[in-house]
Amino acid sequence: MSTADLLYSEAEDDLRAAVRSLLTDRCPPAAVISEAESGRAYDVALWRALGAEMGTAGLLVPDKLGGQGATAREAAVVMEELGRAVAPVPYLTSAVLAAATLLGCDTDQEAVARLLGAVAEGRTVGALAVPLSTVAVVPGGGSGAPAATVRADGDSTLSGQVSGVAGAAGADLLLVPATGADGYGLYAVETAETSVTVEPLTSLDLTRPLAAVTLTGAPARRLAGPGRAEAAIGRALLTGAGLLASEQLGVAEWCLTETVRHTKERHQFGRPIGSFQALKHRMAALWLELVSARATARYAADALATDSPDAAVAVAVAQAHCAEVAVHAAEECVQLHGGIGMTWEHPAHLYLKRAKSDQLALGTPGRHRQALAGLVDLPAPTG
Repeated sequence: MSTADLLYSEAEDDLRAAVRSLLTDRCPPAAVISEAESGRAYDVALWRALGAEMGTAGLLVPDKLGGQGATAREAAVVMEELGRAVAPVPYLTSAVLAAATLLGCDTDQEAVARLLGAVAEGRTVGALAVPLSTVAVVPGGGSGAPAATVRADGDSTLSGQVSGVAGAAGADLLLVPATGADGYGLYAVETAETSVTVEPLTSLDLTRPLAAVTLTGAPARRLAGPGRAEAAIGRALLTGAGLLASEQLGVAEWCLTETVRHTKERHQFGRPIGSFQALKHRMAALWLELVSARATARYAADALATDSPDAAVAVAVAQAHCAEVAVHAAEECVQLHGGIGMTWEHPAHLYLKRAKSDQLALGTPGRHRQALAGLVDLPAPTG
């Protein structure tokens, strides 16, 4: 049995440097705040540079299908950097969830291969039309695919509504689970159709907006039928949850780094506030949490990359821990910045909102602990 490699390779470090350089130049905090106020679904120019020109949109996709032929390890590095910048781009929703869902379908089908290639090259922005709160890991290793709220009329039209869909606003392609006479299936729908309505919802995290999708006899193409559709969606949700842990790690890293910097520069009673023992202890405790979060996030990414039989366990552990570390780090960042941390102009609120939003995405920490208990056969106490 091989041992998981939690260290970053030279290629991963190079990828991190390239992504960080782009985000530093094109996505500073002031630009993120401005984009959040714009009402746009995402930063189109930044996504073009990151996804298409740099090629990160296709990291999970084999090169023969138009991607980069990398693995979840490399995608996790990108997610870390996007978390550090709270970048308003559809990487999780398109390059991870949509791409992983299409990979679970029969890629020998011309329609599937064409859509996957377009998503991998960044020409098409895709979204998996399920609520962002859908639980990704289920006890017993089941598919995790959600019940469909959309009805399929034959193989060509869909009707119904899905609420709380991340990435639907601004997407070109929706991957929609639906049930019909032939059972559960996965369908492709183009958002340009007049029978498709995408209504933005008020979202806590303005950098990852949610929307309600309504289909009224929308033209659709069936990509997968019963069995394969559930497996494809379930694997995509598992992959998304595992890589989301790396984003949460990036959020926590920025919050700790920024808090340490601020407490070194902010003076009270003639000395830096970071020199006070009580604050030292809080930041040291947060650093220990972050180190553990890195280990769990890297293990989840490695397990997904190697298709380990322990992938579901690794993802459940990572989500149960990283979600809470990110929220704690963001809360400490806001509090230890004092009054300025409460202002709109300071980016701390963006990280707190992203951390809280991520905490609910693809299953809460409590749901992941519940799933983990089932996966390792550790029943809850009774009586």
